[in-house]
Amino acid sequence: MSYITEDKLVILGAAGAIGSNMTQAALTLGLTPNVCMYDPFEKGLKGAAEEIYHCAFPGARVTWTTDIKEALTGAKYIISSGGAPRKEGMTREDLLKGNCEIAAQLGKDIKAYCPDLKLVVVIFNPADITGLTVLVHSGLHPSKVATLAALDSTRLQTALAQHLNVPQDHVQNCRTYGGHGEQMAVFASTASVNGVNLNDIIGTDRLSVDQWEAIKKHVQQGGKKIIELRGRSSFQSPSHQSLLMVKAVMDGKGYPWPVGCYVNHVLHNFNYIMMAMETTLTHDGVSWVIPAGTAEELYALAESYGHLCKLRDEVVAMGVLPPLADWKKINPHLT
Repeated sequence: MSYITEDKLVILGAAGAIGSNMTQAALTLGLTPNVCMYDPFEKGLKGAAEEIYHCAFPGARVTWTTDIKEALTGAKYIISSGGAPRKEGMTREDLLKGNCEIAAQLGKDIKAYCPDLKLVVVIFNPADITGLTVLVHSGLHPSKVATLAALDSTRLQTALAQHLNVPQDHVQNCRTYGGHGEQMAVFASTASVNGVNLNDIIGTDRLSVDQWEAIKKHVQQGGKKIIELRGRSSFQSPSHQSLLMVKAVMDGKGYPWPVGCYVNHVLHNFNYIMMAMETTLTHDGVSWVIPAGTAEELYALAESYGHLCKLRDEVVAMGVLPPLADWKKINPHLT
């Protein structure tokens, strides 16, 4: 079996459903044979590792450990699902304090053990804020830290395809931006169905304005719906999409969905935040531009940014993040 690279990929939270599924998928995709599974829950981690060994991937060199130093030393890629999961009745924001403390420690561990990391993908919620916390404490360049935002856009594509009764890949360029939560900005102007712009379909008998509003609400609550249906948070879709993000940096062939990234753009008044923008993933990591959209869509993006700022400031007030003016003292790459 051939692999894209020999670089070390570390899966944090590997005893859980997301992490164990991700380990299997990383090898199935042929990313690297050099995968390290980490989790503080030793018994579950050992069981997950045994399952991977039983898959008998040719050439795989999978290791497991409960020692974070051992896990991260020599790592070039990290995917972290290692926070507390969201349960039924909870919002992503309910996880704020505990998961941001986990994120802060992860950032410090990255700085100590793998400062030349090529990419870390943060999955655990609220991902925009946990990702930001990892970035500040890690000392990494912002291009090396990303959060999983794609599921909101893939949920939009799914909902439109199901409503319009077309194959899912016939719905193109679906985009949600801003926060990964119910305050996300859902864009219509970017999307098309069989080559027809979505805005030309909204308001017709194929997709009424009310139906479009219902689809937007469904997408904004997509993670909640999975929890209601399955009794647990998503694990297959975040596993797959986060690995495709890593793959895009490994092979430089691109990634088709928005990524959560660090944004500090004084002209557009998006400052000291991590959120989904129009992004590109290459060997150099993540880069971004301000998305194009209607005035209404850009207003929704600004509203989503405002919500994230409130969450960020709560974490600062907790002492988990330092005051914004001190960020550059901890991470010189942040301006």
